Amino acid sequence: MGLIDMASNAKTRFTQLCKNLEDPHHVARFQKICGVIGTFSGISTEKTHEQEQLYNGTCIKHCEGESDNYDIYAGSEKVTDGHRQRKNTATGTRTEQDGCKNGLLNGTGLNVGAGETGGYTFCSGVTSASASENPTNDCGVDRISTKDADSQNESSKNRSAVKPMRKNSLTGDTGQEFLIENKFLYYLFTVGTELGNELFYITFFPFFAWNVDAYVCRRLMIVWVWVMYLGQCTKDIIRWSRPASPPVVKVEMFYNSEYSMPSTHAMAGTAIPFELFLLTYSRWEYPFMLGLVLSFSWSILVCLSRIYMGMHSILDVIAGFLYSMLILVVFQPALDVIDNFNLTCQYAPLIIVSLHLGMGFFSFTLDTWSTSRGDTAQILGSGAGFALASHLNRRLGVMADPPPSQLPLTPPPLGPGLVGLCLLRLVLGMALLLLIRAVMKALTIPLVCRLAGVPGDDVRKARRHMEVELPYRYIVYGTVGFSVLYLVPEAFRWVGLL
Repeated sequence: MGLIDMASNAKTRFTQLCKNLEDPHHVARFQKICGVIGTFSGISTEKTHEQEQLYNGTCIKHCEGESDNYDIYAGSEKVTDGHRQRKNTATGTRTEQDGCKNGLLNGTGLNVGAGETGGYTFCSGVTSASASENPTNDCGVDRISTKDADSQNESSKNRSAVKPMRKNSLTGDTGQEFLIENKFLYYLFTVGTELGNELFYITFFPFFAWNVDAYVCRRLMIVWVWVMYLGQCTKDIIRWSRPASPPVVKVEMFYNSEYSMPSTHAMAGTAIPFELFLLTYSRWEYPFMLGLVLSFSWSILVCLSRIYMGMHSILDVIAGFLYSMLILVVFQPALDVIDNFNLTCQYAPLIIVSLHLGMGFFSFTLDTWSTSRGDTAQILGSGAGFALASHLNRRLGVMADPPPSQLPLTPPPLGPGLVGLCLLRLVLGMALLLLIRAVMKALTIPLVCRLAGVPGDDVRKARRHMEVELPYRYIVYGTVGFSVLYLVPEAFRWVGLL
């Protein structure tokens, strides 16, 4: 009985710890320490029963008269204008109280934006006159007085008022304005969060393949694909919400329609630097501690940036870090086998394409449409393109790996000539990649829409259909991935840059 009691107590403490780390108020405190000030100071940030039930960081309800297109928490499988439908896992039904519909999309609380000094805009149809009679609006939210708003505006004159970065691609929601008191941390964590976005991936992998080490790049790509795929699928299986706003300030909105647990930014921000360290330490000559410190610094910056952005709780980030490390430990022994198979197996191209397509179809069945669906297809397509190009390069005898006798490699001295050559390759190569991507988009989307019988006049709506989203993303980014390791290097050879 003693062991059973100890196990039960340990489970209880662990559960309590997880709940504590999931608390959005910790995120809000971290943001305040870093100089992020929300403009919803007049709204109570105490956790309510409604906040615990509603998903995706949503805690204040729409009032009647809002568009039905934003009903994303329906308990049925009804699809409204292609938007993502999510269930309330606490009750399995839609939450409706006091004549108000479900909460606002994307975890954005109804609040007074910076610079608003009069009237009350919490609920549609509520006037200033009615507000003076009833200090609480129809949605059960305490109102902020005109005097308080004026005081808030006066105190915020010396602060920088900004809007969330990049509007949400699912709803077009741009979020609430907020105040920045520490610009250095704002720009630092902006850089950190970009280390997990498409702009970074589409420049980092090509630059590394063209200028540093194609061998390391293709293996790093294999790990990145698996880490991101498993992370995205796990999100849609667990289905945890984003941190509630308020109290959290949504500094970023782009991924706010997705689920939260685990943080795939934290996973990629952990997997890439540590796998890069594992792949390069015995291959290139550089100090061990330098590689280790850089890996930890990279990972910590990305993880903290997601809390700063209001996109993840502390628990999401810790889980993402540990999940990524677990995948690396399990996956590392199989990396040689997978890479050798991609290079040497006669049937590798067919198996690569089939496997990545199958993984894409599985992920599309986990939930309805969101930005994660397109991201998953994009990741799988890029990985397939990389693998196919690697197989073709070996068949043709181009971009051959150096023999073991030449290892470890010595980094060449950095001079103006080398830096200029690397930058020239990057600029010309990226221009060619962007051109290829644009051409493939222009050709693929209308073709897929026609084959699938989906109207193609509104591309944004058409892409929400699985039969359009999967092949479009897969083909376009499969071509981009293939171009990184084969087409662009061939162009470099043609003009004498390789």
